[in-house]
Amino acid sequence: MKIGFHTLGCKVNQYETQAMEQLLVGLGHQIGDFNGVCDGYIINTCSVTAVADKKNRAVIRRCRRENPRAVVAVCGCYPQHAAEKLEGLGIDVLGGSAKREEFLQQVLSAIQTKTKAKVLDEALKRRKFEVLPAGGLEGRTRAMLKVQDGCMNFCSYCIIPYTRGPVRSAPVALAVEQAKGLAAQGYREIVVTGIEIASWGVDLEGKPSLITLLEEICAAVPELRVRLGSLEPRIVTEEFCQRLQKLPNLCPQFHLSMQSGCDSVLKRMKRKYDTTRYLQSVELLKAWFPGCAVTTDMIVAFPGETEEEFARSLAFIEKCAFADMHIFPYSRRPGTPADKMEGQLSNATKEQRSRAAMAVAEKMSLAYRQAMAGSVVSVLFEEEDGVYYVGHAPNYVKVYALGKDLHNQVCQVTVTEVYGDGVLGRLDN
Repeated sequence: MKIGFHTLGCKVNQYETQAMEQLLVGLGHQIGDFNGVCDGYIINTCSVTAVADKKNRAVIRRCRRENPRAVVAVCGCYPQHAAEKLEGLGIDVLGGSAKREEFLQQVLSAIQTKTKAKVLDEALKRRKFEVLPAGGLEGRTRAMLKVQDGCMNFCSYCIIPYTRGPVRSAPVALAVEQAKGLAAQGYREIVVTGIEIASWGVDLEGKPSLITLLEEICAAVPELRVRLGSLEPRIVTEEFCQRLQKLPNLCPQFHLSMQSGCDSVLKRMKRKYDTTRYLQSVELLKAWFPGCAVTTDMIVAFPGETEEEFARSLAFIEKCAFADMHIFPYSRRPGTPADKMEGQLSNATKEQRSRAAMAVAEKMSLAYRQAMAGSVVSVLFEEEDGVYYVGHAPNYVKVYALGKDLHNQVCQVTVTEVYGDGVLGRLDN
């Protein structure tokens, strides 16, 4: 049978789609083009915002309309908490954010028997980490290694604790085994990912910390670059940085979750830090990893955010001097406390503040990349882009260079200037 996939949302969703692809191929089936002719189609959904839900429904409707005789299956965070909202869309198999193997078996069964099925559980009752194969089917250079699932932070704007359940961690031995497997497959870089990896280990015996896991992974695959997923500021301490600094294959790029640079807004968001603690984390990382890239996410126009609060946020991000930022206008998420808060702001305000924040972010990104001029960086090349080959430096800045047959090669490059969304470099022979 031939199955096509469409994935929306985060790196964890991408990881889980790749895992499902591997499981199906292992059972003797083919992965088809989602826009081509297949026996079945699987849509792996995101539900982080109401906008994401709208995108989910649009993809499902289009898939059903264009493939009236095929099996259409939907899984992920959206059906996990809002299955009833998918009624009437012609879905044959409905899954959630767990039980992937059972879900796939139901999809295959539906193709053969033309019957419908549901594979749903109660996310908040989950206690075990679901083991899935790591890596993809194509000749990728970078692989994700999922080591954690779930979140119990219950930020006021977020539905994810309800769609993913409590924290579940991959045992060290499992993570190390999968990392070694990725190295054997020819990957050159691993991204350690999860829903909230800073909480890794809280559910394991002895409550080991994330740094213990990272030390084991880095030691197991010394020839691979190891990159971290998003971190909560609270995990960044002097000891954490000191131990991280001893890992030679760790990439000096740290995505430090922020959301707002104003204490009163952070409090309404129910984030578990203030700007003083956040700035301390930024400064620690920059002290222990000179020249490192600290990146972040920022939500603008959160309910009740005043002009003064927004101005404080802008001033704060300039103080942090981020290498890159993702700016999101607040999107109401039904089922969360923030959806019912007073002071919901207009779309015009959201757009205006998004533009203002992006202007600051772009200025900081430019300054960071300009400072790289003259430096020599190791670049993992991934694909051709016009006359250049393009890849990423350890700090995740995109590097363009003239060259041939560089796919999946790590080369030394001298940075010459800023170029487009990255930098231009010269291969060192």
